[in-house]
Amino acid sequence: MVEENIILELLKYGERINLECKKAENKLPNSIWETYSSFANTDGGIILLGIEEHVQETDLAKRFSFVNMEHAEQRILEFWNTINSDKVNINILKDANVGTCQIKGATVIWIEVPQADYRQKPVYINGNPMKGSFKRNHEGDYHCTEEEVKSMLRDASDSGNDGGLLQGYTMEDIDISTLRSYRIEFEHRNPEHIWNGVDDAAFLKKMGGCAVDRTTGKEWLTAAGLLMFGTGLAVRERFDNIRMDFIDESNLMPNSRWSDRITYDGTWENNLYNFMRQILPKLVSNLKRPFRLDGMVRIDDTPIHKAIREAVVNMMIHSDYLITGVLKIVKTDNGFFFSNPGNLKLPVRIIYEGGYSVARNPRIQTMFRMIGLGDNVGSGFPTILNAWGNEKWRKPDLYQNEELNQVELKLWMSSLMPAECTEYLKKKFGLAYCHLEKDAQLILGTAYLEHEVTNTRMQSILGLYSTEIGHIFSDLVQKEMLIANRKGRWTNYQLNENYEIENEQYEIFDFEPKQRKFKNKTDQIIYEYIRVNGFITVYQVLDITGITTKAGSNIALGRLMKAGLITKERQGRHFIYRIKES
Repeated sequence: MVEENIILELLKYGERINLECKKAENKLPNSIWETYSSFANTDGGIILLGIEEHVQETDLAKRFSFVNMEHAEQRILEFWNTINSDKVNINILKDANVGTCQIKGATVIWIEVPQADYRQKPVYINGNPMKGSFKRNHEGDYHCTEEEVKSMLRDASDSGNDGGLLQGYTMEDIDISTLRSYRIEFEHRNPEHIWNGVDDAAFLKKMGGCAVDRTTGKEWLTAAGLLMFGTGLAVRERFDNIRMDFIDESNLMPNSRWSDRITYDGTWENNLYNFMRQILPKLVSNLKRPFRLDGMVRIDDTPIHKAIREAVVNMMIHSDYLITGVLKIVKTDNGFFFSNPGNLKLPVRIIYEGGYSVARNPRIQTMFRMIGLGDNVGSGFPTILNAWGNEKWRKPDLYQNEELNQVELKLWMSSLMPAECTEYLKKKFGLAYCHLEKDAQLILGTAYLEHEVTNTRMQSILGLYSTEIGHIFSDLVQKEMLIANRKGRWTNYQLNENYEIENEQYEIFDFEPKQRKFKNKTDQIIYEYIRVNGFITVYQVLDITGITTKAGSNIALGRLMKAGLITKERQGRHFIYRIKES
């Protein structure tokens, strides 16, 4: 159930991209079905009927006005009758997804639309998937392109995209050198496997790289076979819409755009296996390797090495090779960037949790798994998360770019709040930064380290709801620490590089009737925080000072109480500390 306070929070602090308001005084608007389709085909969202949005209004307090929804129960009945008719191809809603709410004397109908399962997409209207399928971006609902609809239709099948027979492509289009290299690795990993004794054609067939067309009896390569082991000419001829590109931007010399690059230049057969073999050593070349022995064998692999391999394999097994795009990997001094054509088949939340794998190219996935790369039980992304978490690096950012029709993964090899980041923010914002809650500081740190920050990104880092994070963003914009860059229904934020520190942030006690004498800087910071915010807790002391334990916080607070500067009060189950009135 969506209650009044939740809706008001959504209107003020929620993300517009997942929220659609419609005036709808006397009847259901026709556009409601387009929005239903777009939310279902994208990331889900909430439709509010009885609220008018004034899009050009920048003042959030004036952006929405409430219009009483007449005969709300009748409108809901009309909604259910229509959604269960042939107006839409599928109803993915339950009774609990629709209801009414009274807000400021007006009746509002709310409709929660979940993201459809990949097997249900595309969700479309008017009986025509090519003309009636919609998706959501920062501008609102838009008609899906024919390419997007075909992609969703392909993804609805669990058989994958890489098993289709490529008529006219045979073993002559396989680069034997690539296949032999793979077979050597396969035999090393599986020394007793029965497939080691068969010829190349039989081996490829057993791996799903070729199959027999049962209507003609002819044997053709599959998409998986050609993409993994094909000659460069054959791959480019059949998949001329796909490119592979590796760029090393680490250790750059002055005036250089990259220190190394691998793209097709005629010196290698550009299939997936060759691309993977060339880029993996370059990706991990600067990573530290521990020295340890397992018996007499040196073991120098690490969780970070495994995570990077997993990222490469994930990119390849989840790419949509039937649309135009680039498999792109960029290595920098601070981390890695991966992107591939296609959209995510599963919601980002499910991917982060792991345990459920739906590869777009299951045969390519099997080929990698048989040589020890990748997994088919959904542990791939958690492997990356765990490795990065153990290093206390920034949480990996997995993002679906609807406009470019590609998936992006960013892996930063830097801590959540490096010392230099904290020092920079303290210098830029003065004591105002120290007064912020930890979550607000992390948002500013992310904006500094990643050059911009969004509500969605901070949801993955902080584990908070959109409205909770939106509230913090709003506060930081009001404090002029962040600048909001609004683009339709989507907003990103950047640090305000022109922020000016007020004088009192330097001479914070000049206003006092008498100069305070503090034994140390920590006591001064705590006292000033209480003066500005009204009170402080033990946990807030930990956030704004260098103190690392609750005992240390209590000692510092005890000094200020002994000096007669603050007093201790109970608030519910907790204690707070205020300035003592003279």
